[in-house]
Amino acid sequence: MNQTTEKRIALVTGASRGIGRAVALEASRQGFRVICVSRAQKALEKLDDDIKAEGGEATLVPLDLRDAEAINRLGAALFERFGRLDALAGCAGVLGALTPAHQATAKVMDEVMAVNFTANHALIRAMHPLLRISDAGRAVFLTSGVTSRLRAYWGPYAASKAALEALVITYAQELGVTPIKANLFNPGATRTAMRAKAFPGEDPETLPTPEEVAPAIVAMMQPGYEENGARVQRPA
Repeated sequence: MNQTTEKRIALVTGASRGIGRAVALEASRQGFRVICVSRAQKALEKLDDDIKAEGGEATLVPLDLRDAEAINRLGAALFERFGRLDALAGCAGVLGALTPAHQATAKVMDEVMAVNFTANHALIRAMHPLLRISDAGRAVFLTSGVTSRLRAYWGPYAASKAALEALVITYAQELGVTPIKANLFNPGATRTAMRAKAFPGEDPETLPTPEEVAPAIVAMMQPGYEENGARVQRPA
């Protein structure tokens, strides 16, 4: 039997750290029950403690997004428990190696494509039926400025994000007769571990924190958000 809840249900990937963690916390503060997905069990447990301390509700899902069958099982489990999904925030991502294109190994390409592109496709496949049941399903996926400002050594990451953009915008164009909206969000330079890895000489104190970025993403998860197929840049 499906269990219902008065709260809207949001699934957030990459929820153990960085922008994903901040989105999970902000979504909880704004009244969502949050399904928190990450491989990092201990970090998820800490997130759960923080959400509960603020009076929110979370469901923890330790899951490797490279496992498409696990994503399918998650979709089935969410249907059994909640009967729907109101919002999906695809925040998980990996940088991979910054390397010349001709030196990028198959392993590097496989990793960035698996996490940044293929996992999000698996999420769309598994979660679309649940978003379709919602009165206003919303999906938002994180992208990057490197897809429009191509630069040397960023080929693997840029290719994976460009593929994601093509997928999400195509998906959005297929949603006309449904209540679902799907969009992309570019957070810009943000104080995350990924950013520090990419730009080790940069002063992180000059960058906005994930907590400053998260409200704009959660706004795109709300039922009143009407954009579809948009590539939204973080407000300055």
